[in-house]
Amino acid sequence: MKRHRHLLVGATMALFACVAISSPAMATACTNLRSLQLPHTVINSADDNTTGTFVPPGASPITGLPAFCRVTATLVPSSDSSIRIEVWLPESSWNGRFLGTGGGGFQGVITYNELAIGLRAGFAATNSDLGTGSSGCNPLFCGSAGNMGNPLAIQFGDPASPSAGLFGHPERIKDFGYRAIHLMTVRGKEIANVFYGQRPQRAYFAGCSTGGQNALMEAQRFPNDYDGILAGAPAFNRTHLHMAGLYGWQNAHASPGRFIQTGQMTLINQAVLKQCVGQDGGAPTDQFLTDPRDCRFDPKVLLCKGGNVPPACLTSEQVTTMQRYYAGTIDPVNGQIINPGSQRGNETDDILALGLAFQERLPEPAFDGLFYWVFGPSFGYPSSPTNFANFDFHHDIAKVDDQLATVLNATSTDLGEFRAHGGKLLMYHGWADPLIPSQSSINYFLALVGNEGQGVQEASFFDHGNGPGNPALRRTQSYTRLFMVPGMYHCSGGPGPNTFDALTPLVKWVEAGVAPDTILATKFVADTPPAVQMTRPLCVFPKVAKYNGRSDSNNAASFTCVTDDNDFNQKPAPKYGP
Repeated sequence: MKRHRHLLVGATMALFACVAISSPAMATACTNLRSLQLPHTVINSADDNTTGTFVPPGASPITGLPAFCRVTATLVPSSDSSIRIEVWLPESSWNGRFLGTGGGGFQGVITYNELAIGLRAGFAATNSDLGTGSSGCNPLFCGSAGNMGNPLAIQFGDPASPSAGLFGHPERIKDFGYRAIHLMTVRGKEIANVFYGQRPQRAYFAGCSTGGQNALMEAQRFPNDYDGILAGAPAFNRTHLHMAGLYGWQNAHASPGRFIQTGQMTLINQAVLKQCVGQDGGAPTDQFLTDPRDCRFDPKVLLCKGGNVPPACLTSEQVTTMQRYYAGTIDPVNGQIINPGSQRGNETDDILALGLAFQERLPEPAFDGLFYWVFGPSFGYPSSPTNFANFDFHHDIAKVDDQLATVLNATSTDLGEFRAHGGKLLMYHGWADPLIPSQSSINYFLALVGNEGQGVQEASFFDHGNGPGNPALRRTQSYTRLFMVPGMYHCSGGPGPNTFDALTPLVKWVEAGVAPDTILATKFVADTPPAVQMTRPLCVFPKVAKYNGRSDSNNAASFTCVTDDNDFNQKPAPKYGP
């Protein structure tokens, strides 16, 4: 993860101020923005960049950029708020559109790559640290007991000293939950309006993970902010998603024997593929599952027998760990599902995928900073009544939800206002996501369909070509479409076709009225362009890509999108859903 260091902003601004005083003629439309007055906003800098390169703090240079005006600002909607935003404005290649972008985890930083992608495509682009940077947060940590000398925790940015994140800062929690992205959007549009002398013709938002939660929050709370919204792997049911992180860590640490050893996630994945690949519409040579819901793999088939010992097989305790991994986060008293389990086929030893191989090796659960916001520093104390090791999934849930759910969970299924003004929502999620269960996005989409049909039954959901199909599905797909991505990890990567452009189809849907039925996805050799390993169509849900059984399985033309059977989709209990 990125390390962050303070820039000499004051010295830089002093230099520019000196130049401006001695050479007024050097002022540009960009530098004039330094004096822009906006409510609850401080413009920190406004500078032309014509070098083609930008160097983010502590990171490698971003190259191939058109000339642009870089504006940095701080938004202060409350006395305890400090939301950093950046707006990048193309100076000669603006396409007339505005693009809001999201981030990941607890953010706390500016996601410069997202700004660069938007800029290269001609958008006036903006991004925010979500207001958590002022509390010392970074994408993975916003409250912890400290890294405890754990090498992996240190590598991923866990500070040495304990911290409580946003504990005692309710306004900053609001900023993180929904306010930062909305105000970033409002101020970003105002800055673009002044710079170009006209308002953007259309506005779009694109984000994955926390960015996906930002996306759904915008559609639900601020439906007029954007015309088109792209939401990837949204962390929309945030409090219960973070509880799943606690549950998974406790599961693997219940006893020393429950820990999954290095290499065993790969062993399990290979067994999953051997049993299930090609049975769900995909090709028999695939190294991923097209629809994991068709797979009934039980890890007990890998139970050690005879003279076999781990890591070549699983002990009975490790079988239990994996069975609970797939089963989901469960209330131990009433058996209710709090958050869906992991899908078969997402097993990986790659720690960058942020799955179990990463999470179980941390000294405390990944992303558990959110609970420090409720319980304070004591959440990291082993002797405290409620901590990361003894969190009670029957008694402790209500306290967290009472304090955070309304602010953080983007679970409303009423998108009436967004739809009424012509808004379009395009969602996507990797089927092999080991961090956010992929069926969560399906659950949200089905809840939208249910809202349109006043509780439509899933049994009547599908159209098999013998009738008009489900009217509620048709109504939902007129403004929201979901694409599941076989073999993709969390937002990117994975063994499947994991690179695709979903923003262009969204723009075409908004501006030309052409709704996407398929999106072409590519798997590059070693995930590095330009050599192509395979292409595959992503199909609008509930359809899946079915292999014709004859042609080249690495060619998208060998697949047809067909309506899938009504597969079981694990859902949380109603009070924890959708």
